[in-house]
Formats: sequence, structure tokens, C-alpha cells
Amino acid sequence: MSDDTLSGWEVVVGLEVHCELRTETKLFCGCRNVFGDEPNTNVCPVCLGLPGSLPVLNKQAVEYAIRIGRALHCRVQPSMFHRKNYFYPDMPKDFQISQYDVPVNADGWLELPSGKRVGIVRAHMEEDTGKTTHVGGGGRIHGAAHSLVDYNRAGVPLVEIVSDPDMRSADEARDYVDELRAILVATGASDGKMEEGSLRVDCNVSIRPQGSTALGTRCEIKNMNSLRSLGRAIVYEASRQVEVLSSGGSVVQETRHWDEADGRTHAMRSKEEAFDYRYFPEPDLVSLAPSQEWVRAVEDALPVLPAERRRRVAEAAGVQAGSEPVATVVRLGLDALVMATVAAKADAALALRRLANEVAGQLAESGVHDIDPDAFVRLVRMEHDGELTSAQARTVLKDFVADGGDPKAIARQLGFEAMGSQELAGAVETVISANPKEWERFSCGDDKLVGFFVGKVKAATGGKADLRAATEMLRRRRGA
Repeated sequence: MSDDTLSGWEVVVGLEVHCELRTETKLFCGCRNVFGDEPNTNVCPVCLGLPGSLPVLNKQAVEYAIRIGRALHCRVQPSMFHRKNYFYPDMPKDFQISQYDVPVNADGWLELPSGKRVGIVRAHMEEDTGKTTHVGGGGRIHGAAHSLVDYNRAGVPLVEIVSDPDMRSADEARDYVDELRAILVATGASDGKMEEGSLRVDCNVSIRPQGSTALGTRCEIKNMNSLRSLGRAIVYEASRQVEVLSSGGSVVQETRHWDEADGRTHAMRSKEEAFDYRYFPEPDLVSLAPSQEWVRAVEDALPVLPAERRRRVAEAAGVQAGSEPVATVVRLGLDALVMATVAAKADAALALRRLANEVAGQLAESGVHDIDPDAFVRLVRMEHDGELTSAQARTVLKDFVADGGDPKAIARQLGFEAMGSQELAGAVETVISANPKEWERFSCGDDKLVGFFVGKVKAATGGKADLRAATEMLRRRRGA
């Protein structure tokens, strides 16, 4: 989607994220909650909806739901379960137990790494559906030769997190899901694995004229199993809606299927409204009313969440909390190394740069060894104190991150010896003598030439010179 395509239009995005909870058993029965077992082996009369069976609420699932609610700054409130009626084969009892107008969590917000807040309408509990596989016909029911249903997933506890339509681009939507996944994993409530279906995203996309405050007609997009798919689907759907409206047509509210292969959304069915599901209170369950003492205890046990971790790292390194290095380090779980540097009163800003650049790049390429915080701090000190040049420090860091060990020993093995001040001074004088015209200009105030001379010193010393010390020496020599 080009800027020309969206000229005069604004994209409006809201997300519905379903996260499976990491309980040992299902939401209303004692069947195992585990991914990858033989189909239809973790089932019982309750999750199959057989006559005479009764649901019993899983207390651990409720606690996980409260963790999620408080981590998202929601109000945890008394709630109740409803029956959501529909006739699809993925629920053998032809209804899903969910929460309708009285969810357990409401009115929260999530802070993106950029600092923008996205509102959370609700984060309610419900049971998951079974998994239907359409064989043939491109994986969709239309044209399939036959369909298979696995009820192992039916009844697995879910929390559905519904955002306000506060996002204005595919990038913001991806950042939202990435941040939400980090929060869910940090709370311990979910493993956040999109590839296993324990985190699934439905996306509502609409467009409106720039400057308008009225919401346009939305389409819900399903079947996005990665952040890349989410971004591509939003871009395509916004572009499609612009073309429809620009040609004089009307956007129809409907549910659409994202096809990763052809990069398009396709109409599935008209969008259901609440009355289509014929909600009514679940007669076999009492209302859910967590005590304030329980809610406080759950909240007090929450770990430090990503937004606060970013603030701590940013404050320690003297940078903005919304900066990309801070977001990268926290996303990769490397921020404890920055805080270890702070505790040792070493250079936190230098530690942040090395982690966000070299270590993050190495992690993306080949993985890293468990990093010893004390050894990492020693390496940061070696670079800061001039024992290693920045180039040498990066080389030592690469070996250290890959295999562990002592940074000083690694430096010795690589032949990185600290250059004495007299040797550095001799190299500086040699470079000055070899470039008299440039030195005259530098001495007269052309400060841009400091880079020229530092580069010459680096070349003359085979990269062993401490470039920061060389810069200071050149400036002192100019002032003499």
C-alpha cells in the first residue's frame, strides 16, 4: 500500500487476541490441557457436552485471567458466564461458555514501546473450540473433500483481549501484539506461541477520511498466524476498502479470511452480531466474584512488566524509553545485563549499545551462550577504560557471547594488548608529521578533520589504538 493509495484516508485498527492459558487441565473439566497429543484423546463427557455432565470452573484459570487483567491495568470485577450458541462442528455441544456483557476484566490499557497507549475494552474468559481441518480445497471448507475435527482443544481455557480501535497502521498493530505477547509470557499466564495456536489474532480494519472522527464500516480478518501475516493483511484490507469507496461502492461488514499464499483477504460470511449468538446466562455456573484480597495478592505477585523494564533501562542509560535500542534489549530479555552494569557502576550507555547492536544481531543469526552478567560488566569496563578499542571489544564480545569465558583471557588469546600512552603519542606525532596541511587546518579550528586524523591513527596502529584516547590527545596537541 503506497502513500498515494491512502492519500486522504486514515486506517483504523482494533484487535481481538485469544490467548490460551497455561493450566494443567481444561476450563470446566479435568482433561489435560496440552498441545500436540493424539487427536481426540483429551476429551470427556463435560467437554464433549454429553447429557447429564456439569461444568466445574478451574480456579487456576481464574487466577491467570486476573493476572492478565491487572497487567493490562483493567478493573477486575464480579462477572458471569453465558452460553454463546452457534452450530459449527468445532463445539460438540453447539454452544461455547463465554462471558458476554459482564466480563471479569474491563477498561484497561497497554503501552506500546513508542509510549502510545492502546485502550483495552475487556479481557474476558471463555473456553476454546476444537480444531477443524479441511482436507483439500486449499484448506477452506468450500471445495474441501472432507473435514476432520480434533476436540482436544475444545474446553481449553482462553482469555480474549479486545482492544479499542486505537491503532492507525500495520506497524502499530504488530507492536501491540508483540507487546501483549511479552506481557502474557511475563505473567506466566500463557506461553504466547502463535505457531502452536495458543495466541491467535483477529483483526478489525476500517478506513475513514482524514480528519473524520466517525468510524467506518469494519471487516474482521481471520487466519493470521504470524506478525508478518497480520501486517500484510491490514495493508491489503485497507487498500481494498479504499478502492471500494473510491469507486463509489460501500464496504460491507463481514468476516474475511486471510490467504497467505495469494496475499489477499476473501469474504467468508456476514459479520455476526450479539443477537445472532442468542446469549443467555449459563445455568450450570454461579457468578464469578473474586475477593479484593485475592485480586491484590495476584497483583502483588506480578513480575516487572516490559513497559517498566524499558523505563528502567532508559533511565540507566540516559536515553528515551521509546528508543529502538531500549525496545530491542527488553524484547530480547537482555535488560538484566544493563541493570547489572548499573549495579556495578559501569557504563550503562555503552552496555546498551553493545547489547542492542552486536549481541542482538548475533542472537538473530546464531543464538547466544548464557551470558554471565559479571563477565559482561568486566568487558564493558575494559572498553570504557581503554584496555580494548571499540573494534577489539566487539571482537571479544562476539567470542564471549558465543562460548562464554573470561573476557581478559579471550583478549589475550586474540593478541589484543593495551597500547601504552607513549606508543599512542608516537603514532599521533607520526600522523601529524605526515599530514601537515590537514594539521594546519585542524589547528585553525576545522574540527571536522578530527575524524581524518583518528582514522589515520587507527590505520597506523593496526586498529590497536584507543580511538577515544587518540581523539583527546589530538585535541590537547592542537591546544599546545
